[in-house]
Amino acid sequence: MSKDLKYYKQILQKVSFDVNLFRKELEKAYNYLSPKDQLLLRSWVSKYVANKSDLRYVVLSI
Repeated sequence: MSKDLKYYKQILQKVSFDVNLFRKELEKAYNYLSPKDQLLLRSWVSKYVANKSDLRYVVLSI
């Protein structure tokens, strides 16, 4: 796991209180990370938002 991926995971956890911020940071992360890290992030985000219905919608829309 790259340092960038760890960084974006931390950012996403910190902004998860706000759906719009979460969407913005998630899009930024996908644009910045390598394809391999994008897959790892997608997997992590799916698990992270499993119990957060408002954030699940964001993940599905991206």
